Amino acid sequence: MRRRKPPPPPPPRRRRPPAEDARPFLRRSASAAGGGGRSRRRRTVSEPSLRSLPSHTSRGRSFRRDVGHAAAETFLLTRLAITLLRYLGVGYRWITKFLALICYATLLTPGFLQVGYYYFFSSQVRRSIIYGDRPRNRLDLYLPTKVDCSKPVVAFVTGGAWIIGYKAWGALLGRRLAERGIIVACIDYRNFPQGTISDMVEDASQGISFVCNNIGSYGGDPNRIYLIGQSAGAHIAACTILDQAIKECGERECTSWSVSQIKAYFGISGGYNMLELVDHFHSRGLYRSIFLSIMEGEQNLWRCSPEILVQDSSIKHAISLLPHVILFHGTSDQSIPSTASKKFVDTLHSVGAKVDIVLFEGKTHTDLFLQDPLRGGKDELLEHIAAVIYGGVAAAHAYISVAPLPRRLVPEFMLQLARKISPF
Repeated sequence: MRRRKPPPPPPPRRRRPPAEDARPFLRRSASAAGGGGRSRRRRTVSEPSLRSLPSHTSRGRSFRRDVGHAAAETFLLTRLAITLLRYLGVGYRWITKFLALICYATLLTPGFLQVGYYYFFSSQVRRSIIYGDRPRNRLDLYLPTKVDCSKPVVAFVTGGAWIIGYKAWGALLGRRLAERGIIVACIDYRNFPQGTISDMVEDASQGISFVCNNIGSYGGDPNRIYLIGQSAGAHIAACTILDQAIKECGERECTSWSVSQIKAYFGISGGYNMLELVDHFHSRGLYRSIFLSIMEGEQNLWRCSPEILVQDSSIKHAISLLPHVILFHGTSDQSIPSTASKKFVDTLHSVGAKVDIVLFEGKTHTDLFLQDPLRGGKDELLEHIAAVIYGGVAAAHAYISVAPLPRRLVPEFMLQLARKISPF
């Protein structure tokens, strides 16, 4: 009887290489979307699974990745702070401002901790979405609870004296507007000494371009995009939108977004004439030598002043492209006097732009953006913004009435004390 040969052993099973981690918040590739295998890339908000709460595993992985980003940015900011100290030297004004800033932040810590918890742990926040290839080219998205239809969008450029701006500063504004059904994109940008004003404008423009071209993937309406800037961010945003309008009037200019995509620009407590403000900032502790370095020299101040630029007859056609401009300012603002917004409004009126101004009697530089939202309850500034976005007070009230009434985050006595010692 012939002995039967044993069957050959099965070929060794090839182990699949581990899937590479994609950069956070990038859209899935076509091969990954086909369902062939598990992908660790984060899906866009348009996919139904992201409309529900993420799993604890993916949440933990996302949190660890964010901690890594935070550590890298902390190292970067520390190095930049050391460089900044070389510019500052030892001066009485900036030391007293710095100490006042520490006391101010300490008094508001109860509110900051609660906002920070929301920022890191809320499923409605998409952190550090990459919009460009430069340092700090990231933005945060704040999404409404229900993204059942296309939502209006706000692109927000935060303040920080062109030195300490950071995207997370917009967390409170992002949360409050998201509760009213508005998607908010807080754009980070290079600060001084990492960059100067032209770098900041370039970053803001790239961030706005990302919003205009990609917000549909996150449930936003690309036909209802609004731009908000606060303090230094109001100046940067105004420079950006004016620069974009001038580019669109130029010959053979290739642009990735259009001014026509911005339905309105809101400037909160901003300054728009750097020639007039340079001495004021010096008296407030932002020394003239540093400010001129930020603005790339005294000879460049007029180019960084939207109030002066719009009076140039050679860019008259660019003015006609500007969206509706609405400025907000507190009459007790010491950091940037409310006259800065008044003069810019008068100038825009004289050249035929559509512009309005809302003055808040007795409000300081930080009241509108920090103390009032931390106080909870009715927020007059947000109601003005929502009324414009939703096309009227009645329409805005329909969205505001269903939003939860914001609760107080900081006791009143601490808010009043912070208001008195605020360095801003």
